[in-house]
Amino acid sequence: MDGEKKRGRVDLALVHHPVVNKNGEVIGSAVTNLDLHDIARAARTFGAGRFYVVSPYEDQRQLTREILDHWLQGHGSVYNAKRGEALSVVSVCDDLAGLYEQITARHGERPLVIATSARAKDSEWPFSRLRRHIGAGGSVLILLGTAWGLAPEVMDTVDGVLPPIMGDGEYNHLSVRSAASIILDRLLGRREES
Repeated sequence: MDGEKKRGRVDLALVHHPVVNKNGEVIGSAVTNLDLHDIARAARTFGAGRFYVVSPYEDQRQLTREILDHWLQGHGSVYNAKRGEALSVVSVCDDLAGLYEQITARHGERPLVIATSARAKDSEWPFSRLRRHIGAGGSVLILLGTAWGLAPEVMDTVDGVLPPIMGDGEYNHLSVRSAASIILDRLLGRREES
């Protein structure tokens, strides 16, 4: 519509390094087929821009490319075109510095970088605030951590952190793909008018 402001851009990055293990040690984690498929499908469903898979390990980046090739050009593209449509939003990147450069070059500015965590942080951005930022045309890159979450060195450099997604009890260990879907719904999903 004329005069209607365009919604901002939301990109996702699934970070495989640097992340921490259950002991808090900085590690690199493995790419999983389920994460690629499910987060790509959620990103496509909610209209996110790109879904970046960040890993410094060539074997993990190659595995990701092979999965993508199967669904985008191989037998999978004929067998299930919808899967290829979802996976078409996936890009592979070596590290966060390269990702930030790539996004800045593509869009002409660095997006607001927001991390996710299952633990409460001081620099929380309420979902409503980030939703308003996006609605006003702001660009956002949401960092999703694998393993036991993003390493402190990543958390120290972001512009903010979303609040943890909490259930009704004390157990709080969602898969990253489940958390991504909930986050995208809260930020980009349709809301009923009261």
